[in-house]
Order: sequence, then C-alpha cells, then structure tokens
Amino acid sequence: MALLIQGRLGLVMHLVQWRIRSGLGILLVLHFSLLFGESNGHERLPVLYKDSRQSVHVRVQDLLSRMTLEEKIGQMTQIEKTVANSTVLEKFKIGSILSSPFPSGKPGNFATAVQWANMTDSFQSAALRTRLSIPLIYGIDAVHGHNGVFGATIFPHNVGLGCTREPELLRRIGSATALEVRATGIPYVFGPCIAVCRDPRWGRCYESFSEDPEVVTSMTTIIDGLQGKAPPDWQGPYVQNSRKVAACAKHFVGDGGTVDGIDRNNTVISFQGLVNIHMRAYFDAVAKGVSTIMVSYSSWNGIKMHANRFLLTDILKGHLGFEGFLISDFQGIDRITEPPGVNYSDSVLLSINAGIDMVMVPYAYQNFSAIMKKHVMDRKIRMSRIDDAVSRILRVKFETGLFEAPYSSRRLNTLLGAPSHGALAREAVRKSLVLLKNGKPRSKALLPLDRNARKILVVGAHANDIGLQCGGWTITWQGSPGNITKGTTILEGILQTVSSKSKLHYKASPQKGYAKGKNYTYAIVVVGEQPYAEMNGDNMNLTLPDPYPGLIQDTCSHVPCVVVLISGRPLVMEKLVRFMDAFVAAWLPGTEGAGVAEVLFGKHEFQGKLSRTWFKRVDQLPMNIGDEDYDPLYPFGYGLKMGL
Repeated sequence: MALLIQGRLGLVMHLVQWRIRSGLGILLVLHFSLLFGESNGHERLPVLYKDSRQSVHVRVQDLLSRMTLEEKIGQMTQIEKTVANSTVLEKFKIGSILSSPFPSGKPGNFATAVQWANMTDSFQSAALRTRLSIPLIYGIDAVHGHNGVFGATIFPHNVGLGCTREPELLRRIGSATALEVRATGIPYVFGPCIAVCRDPRWGRCYESFSEDPEVVTSMTTIIDGLQGKAPPDWQGPYVQNSRKVAACAKHFVGDGGTVDGIDRNNTVISFQGLVNIHMRAYFDAVAKGVSTIMVSYSSWNGIKMHANRFLLTDILKGHLGFEGFLISDFQGIDRITEPPGVNYSDSVLLSINAGIDMVMVPYAYQNFSAIMKKHVMDRKIRMSRIDDAVSRILRVKFETGLFEAPYSSRRLNTLLGAPSHGALAREAVRKSLVLLKNGKPRSKALLPLDRNARKILVVGAHANDIGLQCGGWTITWQGSPGNITKGTTILEGILQTVSSKSKLHYKASPQKGYAKGKNYTYAIVVVGEQPYAEMNGDNMNLTLPDPYPGLIQDTCSHVPCVVVLISGRPLVMEKLVRFMDAFVAAWLPGTEGAGVAEVLFGKHEFQGKLSRTWFKRVDQLPMNIGDEDYDPLYPFGYGLKMGL
C-alpha cells in the first residue's frame, strides 16, 4: 500500500511540475488534495489558506477543500453569546457568534470596551484551537451607533438622518460607528437598515431613512463609512482594514411595505413595484461591496422571504450579483411556519435551499447541526449548496482580515464614546431637525429663542431623559426611559446655552394651569413617544401619548411656546398645532441632546427636510409622495428656516 501511494505521489508531483509551467498548478493542487485527503495529501502541500500573499479566491478554495461536512455546517451556524463557550465552539466548529439585543448574559449593560474585547478574544481563542483554526466572525446590532454598549455614541435614528439629505454625513457616521464597534473587539455589524417604510404604523419605521427609495438609496453611503469605500470596479464583499467592519444591509426585501404596517406581515405588491420601491437601495449596497445581507421576516405575496429562492438566489445572488453571504434574522427560519418552529426540519431545508448561507440559530445549535447533516446525507441539500454558502462566509472572513488579525486591537479601546464622535452626533442632530411651524397668524416668529430671556419654562419628561430621546435599540432591544447610558439631555443642552442671568424652571409633569400668570418669556415643551422596537411599536392610531396633548394645550394657552416632538415617526398632531407658536420634529436624536438646543437658540439654522409625509389623520394611511389622493398636514420634503 505504501509503495502504491508513493508511486501515485511521484506521478502527481511530476504532473504538478508540468501543470505549473502550463499555468494550471493551483487546479491540480486542489485535485491532489481530493486524491489523498487531509491525512495524506494536505500534509505534503503548502497551506495556501494561511498565506496572505495568495488571492482570496485561492485561499477560500484551499480551505474549503480541507473541511469536513461538520466543519462546513459549523461555519453556517451563528449562536448567541449566552450559549457560547470553548467546549461548544470547539465541538461544533461554530463559525459565528452574535450579541442579541436582549438584556441577558455578560458583558452586561455597563461593561467597558476592554471587558467586551476580553470576551470576544476569549471566544476567538477557542475557535482558533479547532483543527483548521478558522476564526469566528462576531456580530452585533449597530443601528444608530454602537447602540448595545454603555457609553457609546448614539446617533439619531435613521428617520432623522434621512431628513439631513447629506450622504457624506452618513459616511462619516458609518466611520465613527465602525471605530467604536472595533473598540470592543467586534468586526461585524447588523446594519444599515435600508428598508423603505411606506406606512408609519410600522414599529420599525424609525429604522428607515425615508418613504422615498431615492432618499434611502442616497443614504447607503453609510456602508462606505462602515466598510471603507471600495476601489473602482471592485466586485464582491469589501472591508478596507481592521478599523472598519463588515456591514449588513437589511432586511431583504419589502419589510417596509407590509399590509397596514404590521411588522413581519405580508407585502402585497407586483415584482416591478418590489424592485422599484423596496429593492432599489440594494443595487447600490451590492455595488458598494456590502459584505452581508439579512433576510426579512416578512413575506412577499404570501411567500416567506426566508424560503423565497426566486428572490434570494435568482434575483439577489444572480441578477444583482451579490457575492457576500446571506444571513437569516434572529430565529428567522423558525418563522417560516406558523406557529414558529412547528416543522423545524422542513424550515431548515427550505431556507438553505432558498439561498441562506448563515443561520442565526441562535440557541438550538445542536438540533440545527444534526438536521443539516441529515439533509445533506439524504441528498435533500446538495454539497454544492453547502460549498457555495461556506465559500461566501470564508470570503467575508478573509476580506475582513480575520485570518491575519483575529483578535481585538487594544489601541482602539479608547475610541468608544470619543469626543470627536460626540461632536459628529451633535452635528447630525442639528441637521436632522425639521422646523414645521414658526409663528402664529399675525404674530412674529418665536424662533430663534432669546438666550437672554429673563424667565424660561421647560416642561415634559422627554426634555430630561436620555432613554426617551434615544428610543428603541439603545442598550436593550426595546430601549427604556432613564439614565441608561452617557449623554446630554435636551434640558442640559438648554442650560448650557442660555445666559447665566436667565432663570430656568423645569417641570416634567406640571399641574394644569402651572404656566398661567408667572410671566414666563416663553416655554419649551418637549413631548413624545415611549421607546419601542419592532412589533412592539406597531401602532394603529399614532396619537401622542397622554398626558402630552393636555400639556401642550394648557402650557401654550398661557405662554408663547415651542413644541419639540421626540418620535420615531409623524404622529396625529393636526388639532394640536394651532396651540403652538413653533413646532419642531426632533425625531429620536440619540445621546447628544445639546444639538437640539443649539438650533432652537439660533446657533445654527434649521436645514432638515421631511423624509416622510406628515399625515393629518391615520385613516389616510398609507399615504406617500406621488399618491393620487395626497393631502398631508406637511408634505414630503417640507422644512422651514428661521432666516438667520
């Protein structure tokens, strides 16, 4: 037997020398690996996948040829950090971990950048102890900054950023976010959301830049910031260096067009309409080299996106030429069935054959691995489909530089919440504010406010609450009121701006008639929604929560007032606007509330333009620019200036 192997080896090496002279050496090396297997041939060959001088294609193919089925399935599996440990990672050859937005596990809400990096490095160390030392790719939500980490810079949510109409600002925000994510040892983010929200009743509408696909498409420059700008004519996933992160465009496709704006519902639209409205931004995202794309929970004309081979494989991977990897949403394949998980084996089969490459499992990894292996052994999932998925995942890992630098860079730890990023966030706040009203009929404009006013009233709990002004997806999934992270409230920004001689009175919830007869020069009324995320934010009436309607009427009836609305979408305000002297849409501004005060007092001009139509009544919805019966309170693109 030894002589036979030696003879075959001599013959193959003779052919290798001839093929190398013919320019076909790499192909024969791969063929040689198939002849002898890992225990024979690969021990005699150079390990090309570890050689950074080789092309990414060569490295991917070399590594793929060495992998067992179990190792390939491991690469396709993403688990949650709370079930990850060295034993699990090594036994199941897990390829990816995520931090879910739920308040569980450690690092916890107040963990430092160093503690986060220690955790990710410990996971990475376990992955590198596996047979082939394939590094993990760790992912986290970063939808308005590094929003799950205490002390990170929290930028305005996308609905506000769309009002800036500044693609270059979005690129800079992406760069700052990438640095803060890398400061915690994480190379992969689940963002940006490039949904086109067509109905503000949808609980994720604030994650959308606009109702207009052109505005959404223009904002994909955030990908250039997160990943770095790809060179001309680049094809495929691109991550510039270790100060950038792999991005994830989401959620493919049509998630912003569901019936009645119900989260995870059915989007009823023609294919042409789907392409023209909801798919438009994906053309740009793919052209920019976005590394990954997340599949939507929603359905298109009754077919779950997680099982839609036509859209995932034929259109996205085929016609659009997407070469990164497709990732499911959190337990997304479970929700192919109703109720979720009722036939998990079938869901695995449908989703993988539809084109999903990495599955956000996130807990039942043992079951997923066993089912995957059985489907392959039964030839229900072809090895070519597995190899395609794993090749895409490995390519992103190589492009992200994880094989050369798998561990965190401790030099970046200090960049979490960096002052320069705070200044950028304040700029974003200023540019996202939209002035909707300034002055009642036959009276002069109220804004800009006089910083030297003798006596000023500020009312509303939203004026002095970091959690309320940040909204959902801040530290935890749903967000929460209170001092949940570092930042400056709107009230603190006002105090920093007004004259030291001004007397400022703040009441979060004053009694009725409080403002009457106290000689206030003006009042700043800050009101809004409570934090929410996803389906918990679905709202069929969109009214301003109590006690705010009464607070506006009472305060503005006794003193000139500006109302600042903190919300993730337009609300029903038509009957309240007449009480106001001025009305400002501040959206969900994030941790830099001082940016609001700087514009109210005239340090900067208003420049925001509505990224959404402001409806009069909820029975008008859905209503978007271009509709035949378009009768808004404020039209798309509306925004006043103070005339500074």
